[in-house]
Amino acid sequence: MTEVWRLIDLGLTPPLKAQAFYEAVATAVDRDLAPNTIILCQPSSPYACIGFHQILEKEIDVEFCSSKNLQIIRRSQGGGATYLDSNQVFYQVVARKEGKAIPLTVENLFKKLLGVTVYVYRKLGLPAEFKPINDVIVNERKISGNGAGDFGADTTILVGNIILDLDYDSMANVLKVPSEKFRDKMVKSMREWVTSLKKELGYTPPVKRIKELLVEGYEKLLKIQLIPSQPSDVEKKIWEEEIKPKHLSNEWLNRVKLRHTELSKERVVKVAEGVRIVEVDHKAKKLIRVRAELVGDKILEILFSGDFFMVPEGKLSKLESKLKGAALNREEILEKVRGFFGKNKIQTPMITPEDFTDAVMKLKELISKYY
Repeated sequence: MTEVWRLIDLGLTPPLKAQAFYEAVATAVDRDLAPNTIILCQPSSPYACIGFHQILEKEIDVEFCSSKNLQIIRRSQGGGATYLDSNQVFYQVVARKEGKAIPLTVENLFKKLLGVTVYVYRKLGLPAEFKPINDVIVNERKISGNGAGDFGADTTILVGNIILDLDYDSMANVLKVPSEKFRDKMVKSMREWVTSLKKELGYTPPVKRIKELLVEGYEKLLKIQLIPSQPSDVEKKIWEEEIKPKHLSNEWLNRVKLRHTELSKERVVKVAEGVRIVEVDHKAKKLIRVRAELVGDKILEILFSGDFFMVPEGKLSKLESKLKGAALNREEILEKVRGFFGKNKIQTPMITPEDFTDAVMKLKELISKYY
């Protein structure tokens, strides 16, 4: 029997609603107050967006965004900082885990649902391919950005976009970089490795056609029936009373910074004899940034940030707690990280327990260079 899902088309809508209204729908779905739903929309004006685990000031040029009146929004999934505008058509898939259409692992979720994104681009005449873990590419260039994760106890979400056109300069300007020379190099790299429908086709297909193809793709590949609908009164209430206030709060926008306030911005600081505060970056397939307060060879406090995904996203603090008191010994750290992953059924696409362990052990490497 074909599953029946809702289709909500929000059209052009303010940035915060385009970015986060699906959370109200996901809350309703998780509370069993709404059926599985696919949302389509476009932000009516540009904005900057940062990932769940990122530190705002390290990733976004806040002064530039302020000068251009660009709202900065922290999303509820991992990944990196980016610039978004009405030249993207967003798709947001919200479904209970128990459905046949939704795979259980993040890797399989991306593979199956991004098959729809590939379907749309191919129907428009482009040789699109799925590139694990969460990209769609055309001629080796990225043409879609995507994120996924759990929401609540029993609901899965996947969000992404069909890219109509790209403003490469704005994409680079919103990001925090060490120098303008570096920014110029970044723009050049973006032009080489990130593309759009306009760049590949020479024109931008009508948004109506893109949405038709998305609906066609979801129905065909997920074997569902989509019924056009509108947000319910319950979802509107959840949005106004729960989701919107959270996203507009300083606590949410600066959640990672607030967790890190007690640690110094310096790379290595000797606080007292044997007591140091250290920050290191470890680049695996995603960035893992570690800040720690060390007493001798032991971890007194440790905090992680970066552009990685973690499902469930909110479990990172449990890993930090588990590592408190541990010695900077690779075997001990790896055992604790693996234990955390197993006990909490953690998924971190493209990142392994070994990567987190390597990041922690870089603390020891850095200290040995200074002292």
